[in-house]
Amino acid sequence: MAGLLQGKVAVVTGGSSGIGLGIAQRLAARGCHVVLIGRNQQALDEAAAALNGTAFRTDVTDAQGLHDVADAIKARFGHLDILVNNAGIGPTARMADMTRADWAWMIDTNIWSVINGLDSFLPLLQANPDPGYILNTSSISGMFAVPTIGGYAATKYAVVAMSETLAAEMAQDGGKISVSVFLPGPVRSNIHHSDRNRPDQLGEGQLKSGRLEDAEGFENVTIPWMDADEAGEIAVRAMLAGQLYIWTHPDGTAPILARFRQIEQSIADSEGI
Repeated sequence: MAGLLQGKVAVVTGGSSGIGLGIAQRLAARGCHVVLIGRNQQALDEAAAALNGTAFRTDVTDAQGLHDVADAIKARFGHLDILVNNAGIGPTARMADMTRADWAWMIDTNIWSVINGLDSFLPLLQANPDPGYILNTSSISGMFAVPTIGGYAATKYAVVAMSETLAAEMAQDGGKISVSVFLPGPVRSNIHHSDRNRPDQLGEGQLKSGRLEDAEGFENVTIPWMDADEAGEIAVRAMLAGQLYIWTHPDGTAPILARFRQIEQSIADSEGI
């Protein structure tokens, strides 16, 4: 495993903790130089030092900030091989209670962060003659929704759609750049404390931090928690294998399969209308 990605450069947003750090650790273990992007300077510096990587304190909702990081990568390394759009938040609330500011925060952090990442770093991947990889972190909730996670699920559905579309477009371009979407189940991370990063200008809202698995509808889903480094290994291994959909908890996908069956049945029912 060591040296498999020797000389490669990877960007990981939200890379100072949780799943992002787990992914960065597994990339670094394979010889990759990791560029970590996040908001917490101390956590970034500690993670970058441990991985012999590079840290940039930048908010993923800041498009210009990410462009500046891309320019710095080009100047220092001359190329980029892997993009991991991982940063995100996961607070919960019933949709009828969410304020417009709640929606703005959720959409900016979970959707615009991916758009900003692609806008800033995809050109570097395209300019690189070597194969490249894009890994977008969605969630198991990007494939099914239950009460109180509507805002979160909506943004994670969007990440799935963007990843599927981009994968098809990159295939049209010859397949040099592989695209994967990561669909983790319960992983130990800081996403359950997202409200600490709510922008002051948005004021108070109805979104509350907490475990998504405690939301209504998860009562009968009994899947074990996973450490972030284990999730990171799964993500990196499957990404390098070119897998489009990457799951940490395939045994927790029953609600997704039930949704697909419901869709299939509704199509059959529509034929007679």
